[in-house]
Order: sequence, then C-alpha cells, then structure tokens
Amino acid sequence: MSGKKISAYPAAPTLPTIHNSKLVAQSNLFKIEQLDLEFNNGEKRQYERMKGSGRGAVMVVPCISANEFILVREYAAGIHGYEVGFPKGLIDPGETPEEAANRELKEEIGFGAKRFLKLKTVSMAPSYFSAQMHIYIALDLYEESLEGDEPEPLEKITWRWSDASSLLDQEDFNEARSVAALFLAQQKIDSQPDLFK
Repeated sequence: MSGKKISAYPAAPTLPTIHNSKLVAQSNLFKIEQLDLEFNNGEKRQYERMKGSGRGAVMVVPCISANEFILVREYAAGIHGYEVGFPKGLIDPGETPEEAANRELKEEIGFGAKRFLKLKTVSMAPSYFSAQMHIYIALDLYEESLEGDEPEPLEKITWRWSDASSLLDQEDFNEARSVAALFLAQQKIDSQPDLFK
C-alpha cells in the first residue's frame, strides 16, 4: 500500500429496476413491502422491506454544559428490558427535524434548547428498513416541559463528558444509534472547543 489517503470512493452503480411492489403484511406499526427487482447484470430477485412512514425521527444529545450531558432510561419492547440512551422520537407531520428535537426534549427530559447542531442523518438496517434518524446536539438548555406519550416517566441520567467512554461498558447502553450519537457528539465537541461560549 502506498499510504495515500483516499478522499472518496467510486460512485455507486445504477440502482436495480423495481418491476413490481406490493404490500404483503401490515400491523398497527409496520408495513412489509415485497419488491420484484432486476439488477443491471440481468439478475432478478425478490426482496422484502419494512416500509417507513417517510417522516423520519430525531435523536438529541442534550448538553447541560461543556462538562455534562443528559441520557434517559426507558423501556424497550424489542428486548423487553430497560435501555439507556439519548432522547428520541418520530417527527410529527408538519414539523421540521429541529422542531421535533425540541419537542422530544421537552417531553422526555423537561428541557428545551436554544441551539441545535446537526451531527448526521443515519439509517437503521438499510437493507430492510427505509427509516432515517437525524442526530443533533442541543445547547443552551432551558426548563420547559410538555406532556409526552410515554407510559411512565423516563429516568434522567446526567453523565460527564470526561467519562463518556465508560458508557460503552454499561450493560444497558447498547442501542447502535445512541452509540453513534455519543461518538459524533464527542467528535464535534473535541473539534470545536468554543461550542459552549
């Protein structure tokens, strides 16, 4: 290897042609869509995917200060257990992602924020699911609460940035999007020391 840094990788190939799509299963929350695809080399395949609402979701890293941030502990039905992570939720119709982020903060931790910095938009299991989540850092917090749709109050946990890496050792901090948000937020804070001024 030459050690030469690669700043970009080759462009993606042309997308396969969707010849047919149909809904094959549906519940209150999920729709399963079957796709008949033809790839550029002539290969034909049938894929299934969960069809998203198209609204997207947000996750927020609420920073109390340059030293501390807030997490929440809430019930996760998929694993039938309690998980620690960052406040999150769906974007309501007519909301911008920033408005949804502020609403979710008020509902889940009793704070709003005056500033939001977008970190990245991520997808979850893109081979099977089209949902996207916008990840933000929230700064300049102020107290304000809204009633949310959670079945029980969420436990707020304050954590120090100087101890952020130890979150990875916690048995109940496992959600990939929260782990990604932690790394993205830490990178942003490290690269912009005047963020909290």
